[in-house]
Amino acid sequence: MSSFEVKGKLIVKYNSQQVTDRFKKREFVVEIPSGNYTESIKFQLIQDKCELLDRFKEGDEINVFFNLKGKPYTKDGNTSYFNNLDAWKIDIAKEGSASKEEEAPLPDEFTFKDAPDNEENLPF
Repeated sequence: MSSFEVKGKLIVKYNSQQVTDRFKKREFVVEIPSGNYTESIKFQLIQDKCELLDRFKEGDEINVFFNLKGKPYTKDGNTSYFNNLDAWKIDIAKEGSASKEEEAPLPDEFTFKDAPDNEENLPF
């Protein structure tokens, strides 16, 4: 399993959810600059990691360390695939360092390669 790290601004903190008697999760959203666009990425914390988010407030610049996880789900002969970004560590971003874009460039997998240079040319 690969481990990743991104830096961004915490924009939404959700409450923990007790999904089953043995499974608990907590979701949060981080805003990450990506060229002319800003990505809003939802992560999840599970089990005892749910409390990691308690010491941060919305608006904080944070570093999120996470793993990519995916599973197939089959119902009535149709298979769907679900992906999660499972955070396992969160740190406050260092103050007084380089700009946001220099500190947290997104890997190519997370950018829009064919996006227009100018937002006025968007197809919607």
